Amino acid sequence: MDIERRNNVHVHGDGKTTLIFSHGFGCDQSMWKYLLPHFKARFRCVAYDLVGAGGSDLSAYDSAKYESLSGYAADLNEVITNVAAGPVILVGHSVSAMIGALADRLQPGRIDAHVMVGPSPCYIDADDYQGGFKEQDIHALLDTLDSNYLGWSSTMAPVIMGAPGQPALSEELTNSFCRTDPEIARQFARVTFLSDNRQDIQGLQTPVLILQSTDDLIASVAVGEYLHRVLPNSQLSLIDNIGHCPHMSAPSACSTAMDAFLAPWSQDHG
Repeated sequence: MDIERRNNVHVHGDGKTTLIFSHGFGCDQSMWKYLLPHFKARFRCVAYDLVGAGGSDLSAYDSAKYESLSGYAADLNEVITNVAAGPVILVGHSVSAMIGALADRLQPGRIDAHVMVGPSPCYIDADDYQGGFKEQDIHALLDTLDSNYLGWSSTMAPVIMGAPGQPALSEELTNSFCRTDPEIARQFARVTFLSDNRQDIQGLQTPVLILQSTDDLIASVAVGEYLHRVLPNSQLSLIDNIGHCPHMSAPSACSTAMDAFLAPWSQDHG
């Protein structure tokens, strides 16, 4: 299989270290356009689409393979094998942060670091864990998505984006949601919002930078603090931002935090 065609892989810039940018639910690689230019002069930057999103090969979508995040993690490792050079750092937004952690578990030692943007290992409250949602709320959200995907998208995208002073970003995310095949989106939503990856990230030794918005309906500061506690080599950076997409609505703050974290690899480039 042509991995680069399957995942619509694009390489930007050059450097001894590879940054791989992996988007979240309802998005595609174009969402990195506000952040990626900052890094391409120093790093080999790889952007790709999850199968079923953006310009990916929709014929490669297999509902059995993608009934869990492990299918996407296997794809990510294939992308790494095909296009990465030197040390590899994953930059994953939302669900792709967990896809990156799973890819790390599948091939230990291949990934040198993670930048997790708005990550959450589990969206549903459980025992002493605060995911932010009750189980019945998630099921109600998914039922609404099932019955009226376009209506759900136009309502939810602005809520997810936040960024009240930047209405064009909400429109951009709404359009991205609406471009996604509804059947694929429904399955991916279930996989995303019903997954529990707390065991997968527990004790992961790879260095991690957690970028969490100060006001995010989808992944709260409490979730970022939880991840910081259970990831032994992690840093938590709070981005002064409303919404779940700080890489779009607060790219300068994100790049500043990332520059400090990536300094050792940036110096490798010389």
